[in-house]
Amino acid sequence: MGTRDDEYDYLFKVVLIGDSGVGKSNLLSRFTRNEFNLESKSTIGVEYYRGAVGALLVYDIAKHLTYENVERWLKELRDHADTNIVIMLVGNKSDLRHLRAVPTDEARAFAEIYRIVSQKQMSERQESDMSPSNNVVNIQVQPTENKPKMQCCQNI
Repeated sequence: MGTRDDEYDYLFKVVLIGDSGVGKSNLLSRFTRNEFNLESKSTIGVEYYRGAVGALLVYDIAKHLTYENVERWLKELRDHADTNIVIMLVGNKSDLRHLRAVPTDEARAFAEIYRIVSQKQMSERQESDMSPSNNVVNIQVQPTENKPKMQCCQNI
């Protein structure tokens, strides 16, 4: 992962928001380093919206309450972020689809009502499909082996 001193052609600030435990940190880790950690660490802190051009509004597909709270998170985001921010609704923890508590159609309807991006195969996108309710993205990352993390000062 890069540092602030790295040079970029483009650099976009994207924030991840949602209830505690929905997998925001693991989602970011998986996307940036293709790593997944079963151990959950608290990442409580202030969300910095200023300068963000995108936001991932994350809920756990197996916990309906996290989906119910999406509306509150969306309000907070719209209260503090730029009016032109692109917002994507993300149903996380697809490996728990057998425990699904939030139907895909329900989430899609929410995205349409609030005019945010939801889900659709990128390969199927065409110029005519560019309305917010049609900008649905399905991101699938192949599972990786869960390698044990070394503790500080552990002998190899």
